[in-house]
Amino acid sequence: MGKTISLNHLTKVEGHADLTITINKGKIEKCELSSAEGSRYFEALLKDRNCLEAPEITSRICGICSCAHSTAAVEAVERAIGLKVTEQTKTLRELLMIGERIRSHSTHLYFLALPDYLGYDNALEMTKKHRKDIERSLRLNKLGNDIIKVVGGRVMHPVASQVGGFTKLPTQEEIDTLRKRLQEAQEDAYETAKLFLKLKHPKFSRESEYFSVYNDTDYGLLRGNMQSQKNKFKQQDYAKYLSEYHVYHATAKFVAKEGKAYMVGALARLNNSYKFLSKNAKKIINEAKIKFPITNPFMTNAAQAIELVHYVDRGAEICRKLKIKEEKPIKPEYKKGRGIAAIEAPRGVLWHDYEVNENGVITKANIIAPTTQNLANMEEDIKNYLPTLLKLPEKQIVLEIEKLIRAYDPCFSCSTHFLKVTWNKK
Repeated sequence: MGKTISLNHLTKVEGHADLTITINKGKIEKCELSSAEGSRYFEALLKDRNCLEAPEITSRICGICSCAHSTAAVEAVERAIGLKVTEQTKTLRELLMIGERIRSHSTHLYFLALPDYLGYDNALEMTKKHRKDIERSLRLNKLGNDIIKVVGGRVMHPVASQVGGFTKLPTQEEIDTLRKRLQEAQEDAYETAKLFLKLKHPKFSRESEYFSVYNDTDYGLLRGNMQSQKNKFKQQDYAKYLSEYHVYHATAKFVAKEGKAYMVGALARLNNSYKFLSKNAKKIINEAKIKFPITNPFMTNAAQAIELVHYVDRGAEICRKLKIKEEKPIKPEYKKGRGIAAIEAPRGVLWHDYEVNENGVITKANIIAPTTQNLANMEEDIKNYLPTLLKLPEKQIVLEIEKLIRAYDPCFSCSTHFLKVTWNKK
């Protein structure tokens, strides 16, 4: 007779879903990672709406990544109607995204991932023995929030960044203040990377196809071609390589690249673009004697910590060079077209694809969030990691699986929620 064990949903991720595991005589017969929330129909909400509404609507897909969704929407619309923005607008959008990256990474690392490695249920329990770590996280988080507020107009769901430019520009004094704070934060970022590189990560390795935005001049964020170890292609050609599909056990779409699972996120970016990191980020890599490619998915936490160093440095560099000049957003002129934008959200490549008619109305929309692209790869990692855990008590097995899933920093609220585990033993 088979035995079924149902466990409460996984904490310390964005959202929840179900994981069903069937073990027969010590072998994994089934491993299904499924969403538990119904579709939210954001693509349908966009249809028949004016394209200028897209940034405001899509920023509601995710509070944590609202800047990423808003920015991807803005750039997709601009490409659809052929609007080109100023260099200052491009720079401010990058700074906005850096603020979100700092906020997101610091939150995930300290509040969602670190408790697992230090033996705590949550970050609040860590405050007595690890107060300095929590305070460091809060400083970084506040810095990220303040960058978003200065550039985007408010902490969540930015309003200043719109199609054609910014409706409200930060003052030069605000930019100069951010520069000083970013420079002061370099020590916090560096200490974060040292901490996460010292953690004892599970010994597990499985090579994936690592997929990210890539260009030949900097650490890919907003612009570039798409790259993995296998090939490189332009953003507008994504449909030739990526396919979305449904599985019977999940409401969220899965995504495959040429029929196979792949990985997006900090580890993929690091594997593809580590040579474009800041000097401080390269220094920490050399000190840790990291060899590429990194094939242990648990090292995604360390990759995010290294990115924190890079983006704090990059933000300070932008603010040092940026001299704000008054300019109004470029007024859009509607024409029929299609715009595709792939940018790097904190958790990986985010796709916005819009078709717009001659009146500026969206006739078709497709959005692919990072977590949906990682679902198949997470399943493959769990299948390969589980056999090494079967001699452990069930409670410990579940914790190890949760650590693996949390390493991906999944945002199931973008597409699903997470996690109840069902065991079927035979």
